Amino acid sequence: MTIEVANEATDELVRAFAELIPQLSQSSPPPDAAQVAALVDDPGSVVFLARLNGEIVGTLTLVLYRIPTGLKAWIEDVVVDASARGHGVGDLLNQAALEAARHRGVKAVSLTSRPSREAANRLYQRIGFTLRETNVYRYDV
Repeated sequence: MTIEVANEATDELVRAFAELIPQLSQSSPPPDAAQVAALVDDPGSVVFLARLNGEIVGTLTLVLYRIPTGLKAWIEDVVVDASARGHGVGDLLNQAALEAARHRGVKAVSLTSRPSREAANRLYQRIGFTLRETNVYRYDV
């Protein structure tokens, strides 16, 4: 298993997102080539890839943003292919993202996870994330 940062929007990466995103969300279509390129080229996003036997089996996006109280980050769209779950892929992706955040001087890394994703929630707690007492609001535009 290897973890790497996506440096370009290859056809392989576009195909991987086409396979992985539907496993994460039924309501969000996979990104097309232009959207993948915009994501990979965005200086505020770091796209991590997990490879098993050379194939992309997982991805995680670390989103960095600066606010008046410091540099913060969110972990977004963590998805591991069903065939690779239970083998530490999610753990390795998250550890790579946390190390990158530390290296950049990030103050805190946040994420959200639906309660129904029990294995993911256990993983986040095992890594050291703590459940916060807060309300999360969303405004769809």
